[in-house]
Amino acid sequence: MLVQKLIWITLLQFLCQHVSAGASKAKMTTTKTIVTCEGESADLKCDVGIIKVLKASYGRTDCKTCASGKPADQLSNTRCLAQSSLSTMSARCDGTKSCTVSAANSVFSDPCVGTYKYLNVTYDCVQPSADAKANTKPNTQTTKTAVTCEGESAGLTCDVGFIKVLKANYGRTDCKTCASGKPADQLSNTRCLAQSSLCTMSTRCDGTQSCTVPAVNSVFSDPCVGTYKYLNVTYDCVKSKEQCNRCQMG
Repeated sequence: MLVQKLIWITLLQFLCQHVSAGASKAKMTTTKTIVTCEGESADLKCDVGIIKVLKASYGRTDCKTCASGKPADQLSNTRCLAQSSLSTMSARCDGTKSCTVSAANSVFSDPCVGTYKYLNVTYDCVQPSADAKANTKPNTQTTKTAVTCEGESAGLTCDVGFIKVLKANYGRTDCKTCASGKPADQLSNTRCLAQSSLCTMSTRCDGTQSCTVPAVNSVFSDPCVGTYKYLNVTYDCVKSKEQCNRCQMG
């Protein structure tokens, strides 16, 4: 009898350890789904871990989502999908803690002209790899990146703390970002930078908890006439306004 009891106790301990380990692994990923109507911006965010986009669809697959106030002829096409949806979202968001992407034709192209679309994204918050962890320094700040196509507005937000702009570029440094539907001659100049980019963003946003800046020539000037541009901003959410050094534009 004593031997049998010892065997049962050992077996129970073994099972408990494996169940606990499985539960811990399950907690390491958090799957989220967000739906964003055309013309608005999708905000992906991980409080713990980094973003891994699993599925993405820009288009329309039913007649009820984002349908309020829209005429029937803008909702009837439910076989509408931009083929670039997943690759675009992955390129912009994977490996970051937060990202903002506009649900717009200028980002994903227009897979069904005349249909009112929406962006449906499913993503996980996963633990970074061992290599990524080794290269990451402990930091209480939260670094975010926002990419906004020309003609749209960049929305910077900090749920906790204040905005401190680290990098900003209004122009074009590659031929793939914000390229859908644009002719090659508007994408070929990849050495395009408005010198005022960082100063303009810092002046408008540093020390605030949220700000909206249009990605347009009238704000940043036109550094390369004829090129379709975008605004790429990297910023931190810092604890105090004293950490934010506003740029003084001359």
